[in-house]
Amino acid sequence: MSGLRPEEVTIIALTLKVAVVSTLMSLPFAMAVAFLLARTRFYGKSIIDSLIHLPLVLPPVVVGYFLLLSFSPTGWAGGPLQALFGVSLAFRWTGAALASAIMGFPLMARAIRLSLEAVDPSLEQAARSLGGSRWHVFATITLPLMAPGILAGMILSFARSLGEFGATITFVSNIPGETETLPIAIYALLQRPDGDGMVMRLSLIAIGLSWFALMAADRFSRRWRR
Repeated sequence: MSGLRPEEVTIIALTLKVAVVSTLMSLPFAMAVAFLLARTRFYGKSIIDSLIHLPLVLPPVVVGYFLLLSFSPTGWAGGPLQALFGVSLAFRWTGAALASAIMGFPLMARAIRLSLEAVDPSLEQAARSLGGSRWHVFATITLPLMAPGILAGMILSFARSLGEFGATITFVSNIPGETETLPIAIYALLQRPDGDGMVMRLSLIAIGLSWFALMAADRFSRRWRR
């Protein structure tokens, strides 16, 4: 990263950290939701499905506003977290990761669900009939077959986190070195008369990171199919 200013390096490193943490944070919940929607039938399934995809159509500032109400030090979730565990999410980078995780969660859950629905249940049944336990069948049959969908969902969530702005700035504001990710930094620099140079550099870096993530996912998926 030669040629970049120290504050630009900090912004890029923070953005990558938030994106990675938000993706890993979403993965177990996305897997659980995908199995729930793909392999079970229950009353109100369409309602649950629509609620999961709601962040895709809601204005991101609405998501950020409700996160602020819920996880502020006086919120119904933020208060107990602060009192019992000393954990504070509002105006912290961890809050930025939470906001990014929620905004990218529908993309990950949908990709994993579609991949799971493409797995032929007869293969799992055959493995079970040969004495394989439920977890053994999942690890050796189901998981490898749905792995491209898991990877695609993680990449989509990661890329979405790189560009997350509305929910993040509403929930954690713009605090340099703590919550100032690439989109927030670019927005703040646009308000400065001397910010054009940094805006261009950070914009090109954002494009490069997103493009690299998508290309890596495509190449890995092709190798996995082979």
